[in-house]
Parts: sequence; C-alpha cells; structure tokens
Amino acid sequence: MNLVLYEDEIRALEEVLQRLRQDSNARAVFLIDKNGQQLAGAGATDSIDTTSLASLTAGNVAATDGLAKLIGEREFSVLFHEGQREHIHISIVAKRAILVVIFDERSSLGLVRLRVKRAGQEFEKIFDLMERKARDAEAGGPEQRPTPFSEITDEDIDALFSD
Repeated sequence: MNLVLYEDEIRALEEVLQRLRQDSNARAVFLIDKNGQQLAGAGATDSIDTTSLASLTAGNVAATDGLAKLIGEREFSVLFHEGQREHIHISIVAKRAILVVIFDERSSLGLVRLRVKRAGQEFEKIFDLMERKARDAEAGGPEQRPTPFSEITDEDIDALFSD
C-alpha cells in the first residue's frame, strides 16, 4: 500500500523526532524510508549531506538484511556504528522506516536505545493511522483526502509548458 505523507503526518513525525533528539541528547535524528528518501529530520542537520546519509543508510540496512538471511535471521533490526567522536544508531521502526540517531559523548548507547524504543511506539501509531487513512481513501471512506495532484488541471499543465 502506498502511503502519502500529508502535513499533519509530517508534523507528527517531526514532533516525535524532536522529542527523541532532546530526550536522548543526540546531535541529529532522521527518519528515512526503506528506499533511501528522508521523511523528516531534527537537530543539527545543516552540517550533514542528508541525501547521501539517507541513501547510504538504506543501502546499509539492505546489505545487513542480506547478512541476516545468510545466517538464518529474518533481519537485524538495530545497527550501531561507533566512531571516535560520533556514533550512529540505526533501527527499523514500525516495519516501514529507518530511524537514524547521530550522537556523541554527551549521550550513551543505553540512553539512545531506551529513547528509540519509546519513539518507535509513537512512530508505529502514526504509521498505523496513515495506513488506515490510505485504506479508507482507496475504499472511498470518510477519511478520503485528495491526492497531491488532484487540484492540478489540464490548463495548469498547458500553462506550465507553453512559451
């Protein structure tokens, strides 16, 4: 099922990310889809090439999934990379997205893991709500929202491509 992120859902995801960043004392946190697209971020994100981070993280998770299958595991849901100054905690949340937490010596792996677990439950609720809305929209139910392209007319397209 294709999920569409609307402003309300993005705001909810960003609120959870901001709270996670503060509670874990992380430098930055990101939510990435499994295709390598950033969904949301919080913290000191300006100094990071977020496009590369998102795509490399998704590739890392995909490669690790291959390793897990080689040894008979379904998946490795948590990855941790420890550097001299910076560390990266990567986890699968809501079975739909990848959560990346970048932290340094001001935090600890234990604190990050604890806060990620709580945030994961909140992400699960948000994604479940999004899925219900998508199902209702497909069925023409009460939660039906217009698609992002529904307000674009043929005249708008003609005007865009005309001289």
